[in-house]
Amino acid sequence: MAKATFGAGCFWGVQLRFQQVPGVTGTAAGFEGGSMERPSYRDVCSDATGHAEVVEIDYDPAKVSYQQLLDLFFELHDPTQLNRQGPDWGTQYRSVVFFHSPEEEAAAKETIARLTAEKRFAKPIVTQLVPAQSFWRAEDYHQHYLEKRGMTSCHV
Repeated sequence: MAKATFGAGCFWGVQLRFQQVPGVTGTAAGFEGGSMERPSYRDVCSDATGHAEVVEIDYDPAKVSYQQLLDLFFELHDPTQLNRQGPDWGTQYRSVVFFHSPEEEAAAKETIARLTAEKRFAKPIVTQLVPAQSFWRAEDYHQHYLEKRGMTSCHV
């Protein structure tokens, strides 16, 4: 089993999309990249903790590759928007890859270089690449939020 951690705006839609991928064995909505231990959603929404809303993904590399997860990450949000996705704005909504190994970092750099060379986006990619730190699981009501409400998507 392996882990991947991505921030692509509001974590509800991101979690829903990744949990649908064959080979993904679990997902958790949470926070990473900030200075406060055990932040709450309210803390993170203050835009003062430095955390990003993220989804931590457990996956079986024999069934789905990290590259496939990266490709989906770049498809499901706009990586050219700084600290914003759709109507959500603030540093907690930044585009970020928290890499767990030098191989993940290299794959993310190569993917950004490829997408840039292909001119996939009209503006430069602003996705941050940051070593994985402490993942803090969000409150239970955020876990599988859309699924619990019978929703199949949100603005992401």
